[in-house]
Amino acid sequence: MPLGHLVDLIWRRKALLVWLGAGMIAASVMIMYALITWRDWMAGIMAVEAWYVISALLAPAGYVVQDVVADAMTVEAVPVVDEEGRPLSEERAKVMHTTMQTLGRFAVIGGSVLVAAVNIFMFTGVEALSQEQTAQVYAHIYLLALWIPAISVAGVVLHGLMLRAQARRLADGGHGDERIRELLYTAPEIVEPDWHILVGALAFAAFSIAIGVSGVPLNEEIVFAGSLGIIGYLIARLLRELDPARARSLIGTAVMIFVFRAVPLPGPGHTWFRIDVLGFDEQFLSVLSLITSGLTLVGLLVLRPLMAHRPIWFIIVVLSIAAGILSLPDIGLYYGIHEWTSRLTGGVVDARFIAILDTAVESPLGQVAMVPMLAWIARNAPAHLKATFFAVMASFTNLALSASQLGTKYINEIFVIQRQVTDPETGEVTTPQDYSELGMLLITVALIAAFAPLITVFVIQRSRFRTEE
Repeated sequence: MPLGHLVDLIWRRKALLVWLGAGMIAASVMIMYALITWRDWMAGIMAVEAWYVISALLAPAGYVVQDVVADAMTVEAVPVVDEEGRPLSEERAKVMHTTMQTLGRFAVIGGSVLVAAVNIFMFTGVEALSQEQTAQVYAHIYLLALWIPAISVAGVVLHGLMLRAQARRLADGGHGDERIRELLYTAPEIVEPDWHILVGALAFAAFSIAIGVSGVPLNEEIVFAGSLGIIGYLIARLLRELDPARARSLIGTAVMIFVFRAVPLPGPGHTWFRIDVLGFDEQFLSVLSLITSGLTLVGLLVLRPLMAHRPIWFIIVVLSIAAGILSLPDIGLYYGIHEWTSRLTGGVVDARFIAILDTAVESPLGQVAMVPMLAWIARNAPAHLKATFFAVMASFTNLALSASQLGTKYINEIFVIQRQVTDPETGEVTTPQDYSELGMLLITVALIAAFAPLITVFVIQRSRFRTEE
């Protein structure tokens, strides 16, 4: 959020922030590559753990610097007037913002498809490799990851080349230098610093980091509660930029999205069960990831009219019901439905077949919820505070993921799952495997995921915060 407001203040220099983010990501990747390839040399300079912490901090910091710029640019990319200079209708603006955010998700998911394909190729036969050889596979993957910052800065370079080419065409058409600068390099509106937002956002960052590393009891809960209070204050400040009716609608929409994203997940025990009991290996999990990403791209295309023309509350209702239904295959796999289907079909419909089928149906749904949410944020962002508004509202919806993590932790404390742990030296089992409570955990998570958003939508749509966004 501090970066969001900073981007609004120095919008002319946004390209420099993209370069800065790319440099931080590249540095993080190279540290990890060096730790794998030249571990002893790196350890001679600084403790390996310290290098790892630096890398773990640089990468997300670099991504967030680029992300706040990209978010604001998606707002700017959608015009506010049509070809004849008339203001766009609400319906057309919604469609255009939905299309823009769909293209953004295409870029992100396209990267996921590429990563999954590379992982399938790189992890082929990895089970037969030694630990040292497996480490080299990871080293090569880190080198390939340098394409990520390279692609981001390529966009900045390409944008500059396109502007120069357009300037030459305008010059050839008889336009003078001043007119060309006016057409291509329109000065952005001057934004005065809002110290309530800036100081509040910095307080949020400082508070989260200080409590997070302090080790005090219930630090995750303290960070969540404090963050919710600070972000709520910042949202209240930004709502002053909107008329009262739109502000109430925004609050109702935000609450529905928050609850939808805050539902708990099964946690790592579900993945352990898939690996230990069902026999899913790294390559097959990469195949599932590739299927998820590929079909999500198709789903975004097919479902774009739904996202563009239906209100968010309707989409949340549909997705919540779908989430409940699509949790049934995983529950069935725990209780052994694949053994029954495999016997009936001669081994065709086994655990992997069911997992692939479930993934194929479920994969587009998560992104279907993301696109209208991002379009809603972009559509409501004030022109002079687009990066700030995007950062604050996205932080609020992302805070729901923290609530989801807390819910996941609490549920896993109620339904305890244990993976077998052995002593690497003696081979003795120190922690026995126990998946006996995983079934009830999956059922509980499915019920919460289906009913919590539905109840929230019912309450909001019958209050003064009802929305048709």
